Amino acid sequence: MTTSDLHIFTESEIKSYKENGYLLPVKNLLSDDKQTLLTELFEEHLANRGGKKSDELDTPHFSDQRLLDILLAPEVLDAVEDIIGPNIGLFSSHFISKEPGKGRRTPWHEDSAYWEGKFDELDKIVTIWLAIDNSTKENGCMGVVPGTHNNGFSEYEGVQDKENSTFTTEIKKGTFDLDDVVWFELKKGQYSMHDARIIHGANANTSSTRRCGYTMRYFSLDMKFNQESAPNHKLYHARGENVASNPLVYYKGA
Repeated sequence: MTTSDLHIFTESEIKSYKENGYLLPVKNLLSDDKQTLLTELFEEHLANRGGKKSDELDTPHFSDQRLLDILLAPEVLDAVEDIIGPNIGLFSSHFISKEPGKGRRTPWHEDSAYWEGKFDELDKIVTIWLAIDNSTKENGCMGVVPGTHNNGFSEYEGVQDKENSTFTTEIKKGTFDLDDVVWFELKKGQYSMHDARIIHGANANTSSTRRCGYTMRYFSLDMKFNQESAPNHKLYHARGENVASNPLVYYKGA
């Protein structure tokens, strides 16, 4: 797990990410074999989810090390390095599946608002959203509000439709214009990247097709994680130097 001298993105793409808070590469992240494996692992976790909802398969890599071979793959970390630099930790991952006709909405939010106190700063956390199914407006693809990663924390209020929402709170209505939203329509295997501070959300899936994505979250090891905020949470070393002396798990691979 060494740093790469190769750049995945152009200077203009990296500049766009910094200015807008997101990037849509419009290409596949993984090889066909790895994408197939990821899909198979998701189907396995979905089938064995017990009482969890299909959008609640959080940190599956804690119990399934096969996912670490994908999360820590060089082609994934090369993309992350272009965005947050060479010192990389794996923060979390999450299978989020919206079932046909009943997939819950994801209220408008900033990830950073839920992570306040977990890190000493929040400006170098990036999420890869990797499509396991085709993701469209009809089946509830994610959308972001460009540039809002520089606004600080928004004000929140309770959601009215708790049964059909993945969170109980959401950003207050009127905070932003829905016409400004950029919707991430992705084909299976394609991916997006977004800053933890950007306003984003997703509508409910009212279509006849499933919409599943795998979120892969990384942070710069220049940042310090507050272990007391989440005593049982495992952070994995991905690449580079552990500058802030974070409590890391060093995975050697299968």
